[in-house]
Order: sequence, then structure tokens, then C-alpha cells
Amino acid sequence: MHRRLALVRRPSPRLADGIVTHLERSAMVDAGLAVRQWQEYVDVLRRRGWAVVEAPPLDECPDGVFIEDQVVVHGDVAVLCRSGAPERRGEQVGVRQAVEAHGYRAVEIEGPGTLDGGDVLKHGHRVWVGVGGRTNLAGVEQLTRALDGHRVDVVPVPVSKVLHLKSAVTALPDGTVIGHLPLVDDPTVWPQFLPVPEEAGAHVVLLGGQSVLMSAAAPRTAQLLAARGLDVTMVDISEFEKLEGCVTCLSVRLRS
Repeated sequence: MHRRLALVRRPSPRLADGIVTHLERSAMVDAGLAVRQWQEYVDVLRRRGWAVVEAPPLDECPDGVFIEDQVVVHGDVAVLCRSGAPERRGEQVGVRQAVEAHGYRAVEIEGPGTLDGGDVLKHGHRVWVGVGGRTNLAGVEQLTRALDGHRVDVVPVPVSKVLHLKSAVTALPDGTVIGHLPLVDDPTVWPQFLPVPEEAGAHVVLLGGQSVLMSAAAPRTAQLLAARGLDVTMVDISEFEKLEGCVTCLSVRLRS
């Protein structure tokens, strides 16, 4: 049976203390507004037919809401990540139980390997993994072994200008990879690459069919994608963007 589940985790009251690496901590994060924005994000998923699964809240983990970094799913396998930021490794709490409860077989990344889910872009039989920030080659090798038998090619790609690979690029339903060129190390990695005019426009969540979810901070990109025939839903995630977060970071879509 085809399932459409989205794994999420509500924001910590300490969200404003989250790690920033490629941005200056200049804008104050409004924790109350962040909770309202997160709830609207979750409501959009529900309206679009996704059942929401909440991992247990972790009030002491400022970055815990960015749950995409904690697990990579493919087929029946859930790869439990080991963050390149040691202070984020506590965010694994509750993730194994959440995915195993929905039929996934969990595999752990072990040291010295590191892997953040935000570095993993999947489409079809290709899995691209950003290397150079939070993820190392040992992590890529372990991910490759975990996906052995899934008929996928795992391809490491350089990341130096942004926090994660999916901070720079994501894929549209037809496999076209989109990105904001100043933040993409090597766009020639993807034979179908479409530059977009806004940084926040590089991030889409695939909701099924031709529907995508993206940030309200990228209206020109939304027009570009709508002109390509996509059904675009926009959400305001300004408080998460202040911490290098994007729409993909806030959920893991569980499908089988």
C-alpha cells in the first residue's frame, strides 16, 4: 500500500541558539512566530494528503526542528545519520522508533563517518551526496553500503558555499535540478539544471504529482515553476531561514 507520511519535530524554545555557519547571526529569531510558521507548514502537508508523524520534542536541542538531517529513507531502509556537528547528535533521540514503527529497517552511520540528511538529494536511481561540510566520504561510503541492492548510484558532489547540498539544489518532479547559481559549486553535475533567481527558490518539497511546496521568500521562482506547469504552494518560514533552514529541512517524507 502506498503511504504518504511526513516525519516532523516541533521547534525547541531554544531555536534562536541554533548553529549558523554561512550566515552572520544578525537577525533575531522570534521563537513564537517560528512555532506558528511550523504549524502552518504542517497544516499544508496535511491539506495535501500527508499524514504527519511527530518525533518527540527535544527542547534542549535548538536545531532539532531540522529533522531532515537525522535520517535518510529509501525504499524500506532508514539510514540514521551521524551529524558532522557533534552538538547535534543528540537529535537522534526518538528517530529510530519513529521510522521502525512505520516499517523501515534502520541502519546507523558509525564514526568516523558523518552524514547529514540535508546533504542527500534523491531522484529516481540517483542519490547525490554533498561532501565538504557536515558530511564526509566515510559517511558516503556507509550510505552506499546501506542502499546496496536498491539499484541506485550514489554520487558524491562538492559543497563549500552553503551548509548542505540541499541548501543549494533540489529536484523538481521531472528530475530537473534547480539551484541559485552563486551557491552551487558545480552545476554541471546535473545534466538537467535550471538556475533560479532567488536563494530560497532553490528549495522545493515534492508533495506528489506536480505539486511542490516552497518558501514565500521566492516569488519570482514560484512564477517560473508555475509557468512550467507545477502546482506551487508557498509558506513563510522566515524564522527558520535566519538559521540556514529551508522547506526541505523541516520534514522527512516517508513513502513506500
